[in-house]
Amino acid sequence: MDTLGIWIAAFLTLCIYSFLYKDNILYKFAEHLLVGMAAGYGVAITFWQVIIPNLIDPLFNPEPYKSPDLWLILPFVFGLMLLTRFNSQIAWLSRWPLSFIIGTSSGVALIGIAQGDLVNQIHATATMSLDPSGRVIVAINSLLILIGVISTLIYFFFSKEHKGVLGFTAKIGIWFLMVSFGASFGYTVMARISLLIGRMQFLLGDWLHLIK
Repeated sequence: MDTLGIWIAAFLTLCIYSFLYKDNILYKFAEHLLVGMAAGYGVAITFWQVIIPNLIDPLFNPEPYKSPDLWLILPFVFGLMLLTRFNSQIAWLSRWPLSFIIGTSSGVALIGIAQGDLVNQIHATATMSLDPSGRVIVAINSLLILIGVISTLIYFFFSKEHKGVLGFTAKIGIWFLMVSFGASFGYTVMARISLLIGRMQFLLGDWLHLIK
């Protein structure tokens, strides 16, 4: 079974890499298989690890000496309303749970981003140490962060034309932005190259046994 699994994995890997030549039926087969298995696995995990313990059991099979959580009827009904998308005549009912999901998710994401990024960034910028009497490299890093934050914010300040000192500072902000975007892009490419190396090691080592 281990050998069969290695051959299947190698075949699917080559199917995906065949797209480098051109779009073909082998690539489409592997792509559809991946999407289908991921969707099926996600549905199964969601049903058994989310719906059953958080909705079905508390509502219909409560623990001994506990009454059913009747408030769960509301998300249960909302979940059923989502299924009305399959019927064009009553599909409008799905707008209610969809609007609730999108609104709640947006609010939670906004708070998370504000607390995780914005507030922490402001706090770190306001409390950084510029005292050169300590470690010089720490003071230099703090100074660079301070200059980067201020110049980048000024670049996005469009209420006044970027001329003079304001324009010079905005150009510095552009440099900081480009360095940041370049580092992020390089990190993304490095991650993809790492995946490619892993696949090549699998094909040449585990499958063909050409390398150890």
